[in-house]
Amino acid sequence: MGLPALEFSECCLDSPQFRERLRSHEAELDKTNKFIKELIKDGKSLVAALKNLSAAKRKFADSLNEFKFRCIGDAETDDEICIAKSLQEFATVLRNLEDERMRMIENASEVLITPLEKFRKEQIGAAKDAKKKYDKETEKYCGVLEKHLNLSSKKKESQLQEADSQVDLVRQHFYEVSLEYVFKVQEVQERKMFEFVEPLLAFLQGLFTFYHHGYELAKDFSDFKTELTISIQNTRNRFEGTRSEVEALMKKMKENPHEHKNISPYTMEGYLYVQEKRHFGTSWVKHYCTYQRESKRITMVPFDQKSGGKGGEDEAVTLKSCTRRKTDSIEKRFCFDVEAVDRPGVITMQALSEEDRRLWMEAMDGREPVYNSNKDSQSEGSEYFFSAGPERWLSCGRGQQELLVTLGCAGAGGWQGPAWAPQGELSVAPSSNQGQKPAGGTWGCGEQCQAVPAPLRVCPLLPQWHCRGLVAFGTCS
Repeated sequence: MGLPALEFSECCLDSPQFRERLRSHEAELDKTNKFIKELIKDGKSLVAALKNLSAAKRKFADSLNEFKFRCIGDAETDDEICIAKSLQEFATVLRNLEDERMRMIENASEVLITPLEKFRKEQIGAAKDAKKKYDKETEKYCGVLEKHLNLSSKKKESQLQEADSQVDLVRQHFYEVSLEYVFKVQEVQERKMFEFVEPLLAFLQGLFTFYHHGYELAKDFSDFKTELTISIQNTRNRFEGTRSEVEALMKKMKENPHEHKNISPYTMEGYLYVQEKRHFGTSWVKHYCTYQRESKRITMVPFDQKSGGKGGEDEAVTLKSCTRRKTDSIEKRFCFDVEAVDRPGVITMQALSEEDRRLWMEAMDGREPVYNSNKDSQSEGSEYFFSAGPERWLSCGRGQQELLVTLGCAGAGGWQGPAWAPQGELSVAPSSNQGQKPAGGTWGCGEQCQAVPAPLRVCPLLPQWHCRGLVAFGTCS
């Protein structure tokens, strides 16, 4: 139901019905004023939100543009090239779209916020001022009229005529103010039909322009979108085709990891713990080590996967010797000592397992430690030593295994050895074997044994040697 009409002719009568109709118009103006006030507030929030959205989308576009795909391998397929440049294409489209959005946002303040604020201030504000003036004149007219009506009829005629003239003037002024107020109220009600709606239409037009620009961008992007869709599908098909093969290879490597090791330029490589001396003791630092037999070069890179980075400077040394560490000489397991040509002292390393230590020692031509439990009883000036290498076993006539060793004694008695002996107690008489290569004979077990080339190398199972004057004894387990 619409608002009742206000007639100018009713201003003079100022009837209760007229006042009721006028109040309905005033209530509508108050409602319109509050609505426009909230709309301006929401419009400003919308503009701010659009600016934040535009900034976020620009940041998103910048992130897309900065990322660069790195494909596996040196040569890229056409599909990979298309996919790799897709992010930059996306960023270009988003930036272009946001440029248009910023133009729409800048126009929104001019076509929406400013006109609404102007209408509320100039039109509705003017109507409120007119109402204040109308209420003031109403109060003045009613007061003068009541005072005039209370005049006594006994007053002089001249006084009564003067009072009548004054009331007529006030009534005429009130009537004029009433007409102006009704005119202003009806003017605002009519103006809001276009001055209020027109800014909203202009804002929506800018919004449609923005969306149309997006539509044009989508049309221009259509060809690349089709090409990219085909490239993505081709890449997915290739992935699905090779996934089963790669998965089968992974299962094979899980079952036999040593058979599928990567070909490496190094003789041996892997993680080792290196003992480092500190002010208050020692510590074991994890290193990734490599060794190349031709150059005898060992490289040690401090690295721990848990911390995800290097823990110090790289170090490279040239191998001089490698010896397995005696079990009872250190608390750690799987240890071996390395001597370097270009670094003083011994480097103690710990492998990850017994098998890992064996592989490192084989790569470095490592040797077993010399067992000598009675150094104090050795003759002064004598030195017993063994050369490291694979053991050789012979058989004597009784089927007893023979162990061939190179035993050297460089002391007062001169060079003693090489010598050979059966498995069991080893007995070397220097006077019978000085500098000779035995060509066969009876030894230890009393049986004839085959000829033995010399010098040969000691068995790693030989656990212990000790000296009794000029005779060396040993026990082989």
